[in-house]
Formats: sequence, structure tokens, C-alpha cells
Amino acid sequence: MPFTDPQVAAVFARYAAREQADNALMRELGPAGFARRDEFLLPVGPEVGAFLHALVLARRPRRILELGTSYGYSTLFLADAARAVGAQVVTMELADYKQAHAREQLAEAGLADVVDFRLGDAVALTRADPGTFDFALLDIWKELYLPCFEALYPKLDEEAVICADNMISPEMARPEVRQYRAAVQAKADLQTALLPIGQGIELSVRWSAGNTKL
Repeated sequence: MPFTDPQVAAVFARYAAREQADNALMRELGPAGFARRDEFLLPVGPEVGAFLHALVLARRPRRILELGTSYGYSTLFLADAARAVGAQVVTMELADYKQAHAREQLAEAGLADVVDFRLGDAVALTRADPGTFDFALLDIWKELYLPCFEALYPKLDEEAVICADNMISPEMARPEVRQYRAAVQAKADLQTALLPIGQGIELSVRWSAGNTKL
């Protein structure tokens, strides 16, 4: 893991332990567990988390948008890297109990000052934000990927990076995933690629034809 701060590493260890416990319970519940999915961590996983962390360190964004805080697992990776490069994470979540848990974990990691927690509808909150973003993570219910992208696109800085999770699995989300990918591919100023990391990451970069920077 990329964490060198003992406080951050300790919080991640708790997330890892919860992930193992949740996975065991989901296997025990079988199909019945789907109705209780909001109770489970459902994280991006350590490989994707480390990838996001490395991207933030390399890209050095100013403002990072996370759509779908959930319990704060990926927020931890984003915030730790954001602190290292002087960035801010704006993270949005609809469920107050999930946000409350994430707030507690990020505070214990010593990263609360790096994160702006926002509670409510991600599409409305994104549209209402007066600024722009140069890094974004989409990890929200998949039927919201397309409306979230439509709200986010006008707020992307030049060379902004978008990472969308769950592009390969679960299979049940593929209809919504394909709509999202088609919308991204339709934008002439977005270059995009599907990466087989974790459950699949669509990595998109805003790069206009007039940009001559290397």
C-alpha cells in the first residue's frame, strides 16, 4: 500500500478487515445479500486504490471530485495523495450514515482538512459547484454514471482525468456502463481507454486538438 503515514495505514487496515468480513457475509447470504448491499463496504479494492493514489501524485490536480463517497474507502486513497500535492477532495454522498462513517475514518486518519464532504444528490451538487475539476472518480450507482458525467463534463479543466469504476464487472451493470462509455467516446476532446484493473477502470483524459503540450 502507498500509505507512509501510520494514522492513514491504521485506518486502511480497518477497512481491509471490514472488507474481508463483509465478503464472508455476502458469500454466506448468497443472492439474498443483494437486498442488503448498502450495508457492505463494496470498495474499489487495494489495486485500484493504489492506482488512483499514483495518478493523483503524477497528475498533481488542484481539485478532485469523488462521486460516491460510500464508507470512505477510496476517499482515503484520494485524500492521502491530495495532501501530498496540496489538492482538495470534494466528495459527494446521498446516504448520511455512510458519509458519517467516512467522516469519522478520515478524521482518524488525520485527513479531514483535505476533504470537503457534501451530502445530497450527486448530479445536483455537481451542477451547483461554482468551480472546475481536474480529477474525478465515478464510483456511484451505475444508473447515475451518465447523468453524473453530463453534469461533470462542463466543469472539466483541460487535461482533466476521469476514472470510472466497475466497467467490467459486475455484469449486471453493463447496460449502464455501455451508455456511459458511449457518451465519453462521443466527446471529441476526450481520449479514453478501458483498463483491466480491479473491476475495470475507464480512464479518460480531456485533451483538445489545439493542445500542443507534450
